Amino acid sequence: MRVGIEVGGTFTDLLCVEDGKARFLKVPSVPERPDEGAYEALSRATIPLDKVEDLVHGSTVVTNAILERSGARVAFVTTAGFRDILFLQRHNRQRVFDLAYQKPAPLVHRRHCFEVRERMLADGTVAVPLDEDAVAKDLTAALREGAFEAVAVCLINAYVNPVHEARVAQILDEQLAGVLVTTSADITREFREYERAATTVIATYVRPVVDSYLERFEGFLAKRQFRGRFSLMQSNGGRQPAAGMRSNPVSALFSGPAAGVIGATRQAGRSGFRNLITLDMGGTSTDVCLIEEGAAQIANQTTIGGLPVRTPLYDIVTVGAGCGSIVWIDDGGMLRVGPKSTGAVPGPACYGRGGNLPTVTDAHVVRGTLRPEAFLGGEMAIDEAAARRVFGRLAKTFGLGLEEMASSAIRLTDANILRAIQLVSTQCGHDPRDFTLVAFGGAGPLHAASVAEDLGIRTVLVPPWAGVFSAFGLLSAEYRTFNTITRRTAVDENAPAEVRTIYAGIKERVGSTLGALGLAPEGITFGLTLEMRFVGQAFEVPVNLDPDELPELTADVLMERFVDAHEKLYMHGSAGRQRAEIVAFRLSAASPAPELPSAVTGGDGAVPFREHLIFDNGEATCRLGSRSSLREGEMVSGPAVLEDVTSTIFVPIGWHATQDGCANLVMRRETMP
Repeated sequence: MRVGIEVGGTFTDLLCVEDGKARFLKVPSVPERPDEGAYEALSRATIPLDKVEDLVHGSTVVTNAILERSGARVAFVTTAGFRDILFLQRHNRQRVFDLAYQKPAPLVHRRHCFEVRERMLADGTVAVPLDEDAVAKDLTAALREGAFEAVAVCLINAYVNPVHEARVAQILDEQLAGVLVTTSADITREFREYERAATTVIATYVRPVVDSYLERFEGFLAKRQFRGRFSLMQSNGGRQPAAGMRSNPVSALFSGPAAGVIGATRQAGRSGFRNLITLDMGGTSTDVCLIEEGAAQIANQTTIGGLPVRTPLYDIVTVGAGCGSIVWIDDGGMLRVGPKSTGAVPGPACYGRGGNLPTVTDAHVVRGTLRPEAFLGGEMAIDEAAARRVFGRLAKTFGLGLEEMASSAIRLTDANILRAIQLVSTQCGHDPRDFTLVAFGGAGPLHAASVAEDLGIRTVLVPPWAGVFSAFGLLSAEYRTFNTITRRTAVDENAPAEVRTIYAGIKERVGSTLGALGLAPEGITFGLTLEMRFVGQAFEVPVNLDPDELPELTADVLMERFVDAHEKLYMHGSAGRQRAEIVAFRLSAASPAPELPSAVTGGDGAVPFREHLIFDNGEATCRLGSRSSLREGEMVSGPAVLEDVTSTIFVPIGWHATQDGCANLVMRRETMP
């Protein structure tokens, strides 16, 4: 028995696989105490935890702690002369035309930033030895007086030689009992001091929160005789045992969206689809990601709350366009959707929990694409009158009919999603028409076909268990770890040998990491990415290499791969033979992927389709039926509404839907307008 639990902003999803068959459950999330939503899901599903071999969990606890500024009391320790690095930041403005713009506030107060006397040069040699006596006396006394819960240590150039950091951490561990000490070398071994320092502080800031969360969760499991493996999802599409997450919690920053991406990759791959754009629309937001040849692009940095996070993660774009997003009117009298959401509490007006603001869910209820009696298989009561009431106020303001107002809000939501997809496709050199749109989340299948049509995409795939698909992704993920180091290497005749040497060193270190986490080395596969640039550039382009290529690697091949990647991203770079260099080496290690559960491929067709009235550019009659009643190969032409226990699928006019042999519902547009 294997169980995946994903805590979202509105619902907590559970998927349990036993003997290759799956069952699922959705319960409302508890935003203030996300683990309680997971406990409720396990209890309501009546899962005997003593028989569970594998429990995989994805949570927003790291994200929430940063956004809500509810982490630990942290001190920052750095090299003398660099105390203000967290406050100086970069000279760019994240909002160029905002006259009142201020840089994002660090997670540490300036009075909690401390200096130590030492200096490491960029080549790893020691210019000024570490003043150990000052660390042992002055620094520890100041930290003890400040009553800090955790300490972040980030010394200059420690990415190339962390010996001083390690010694500082050793002294603090010996003298400050109960205080968690985190070094930058344990979080990210890459250059760019501000980003490395900010990431180390973020990891330190949430570490006590994650420790406490995992302690409660493991206590809950232990009381119920759980003896299996407990692992957590990372932002890079792999999972880690709880011990690994404790040491580097920042890797779980966007675990929920990453689970959906890996689930889409594997489930769509069953039907032969390898070039994908995922559309994960939940209650709070929509996440999109591009997958090329069965692999999602790994980015090396993201931001949260305006602060940089330097860690390998899926290149996912998130917009505030979930089914709980609020529909509102701005100061100019224009209709807007999101980014604010009603969340799990009070939720959309139609949930009947006190919400009095119109949302995307309410719009679908008014339009007829969500039937109150069929929501979550009829297990959750929906107040249609409340939805019509909150949209009635908007309709009166704009002088529109109620259904027309709801339809306008849905089309505006589609436009927000479309712009997010353009960020991961056209703006990165990819034509979205060459990809299949994979829609999941509670509301993704309702919007997918309309968004695809606007983008010129001809095929949409809706996987099974679409409304709890991130939980499916948790069970699809292999164990994975990344190790990145900065080593500036010129692309010349010596580069191939240097690449092979550095690869071997990182591989040995990764092997030690896997062993420490209790993961067997058998079946581990490795991947290598080089961060490359033309000499003089400030930012790098990722170039993927198969480790099996390394014995025959040449400088010409390195240059050719880099120029091709640069040309694809920036539309220039092939003219001339400028000098290039490798800046960083990133090695991934992944265990064998777990076996996927089987899915029901269709029912016996006993539930007949019937007529249903919706509003789609005017009042229209559509076919209404159950997805589970479709036989393999049976076709349904739009307009149609296909209801599932976890989601509802809208097939617009001009589209048709077919259930294939892998339980994927494939929608196709025969001719584009």
